[in-house]
Amino acid sequence: MKSQDTPFEGGPMDGRVLPVLLGPTGHPPKTYRIPVPDAAGGPPTVLVYRRTPRGHSKRLGLLQGWKYVHDPEGLGDADRLRWPWSRPRRDNTPHGKPDDPTG
Repeated sequence: MKSQDTPFEGGPMDGRVLPVLLGPTGHPPKTYRIPVPDAAGGPPTVLVYRRTPRGHSKRLGLLQGWKYVHDPEGLGDADRLRWPWSRPRRDNTPHGKPDDPTG
């Protein structure tokens, strides 16, 4: 498999460069999740990084590569494009009162 050295910005991984496996299109994944084990033996903390463009060339505006930026909320795919035939996103917010007929 092919990999690319990709820099990380923000969070605990700030300034590190890691080799990230590329997908079939030659791009790294849109989100990169790093599980960090808890010292007390509890559930691991998951750090979420989002892929952003590293920069563009001056003359043609071509993409120079990718970098990962820390996402402190850890939403990752929350704002991705949703197609009408996709499964609905799990949302924990209530949409009205249970006894309300209008929802």
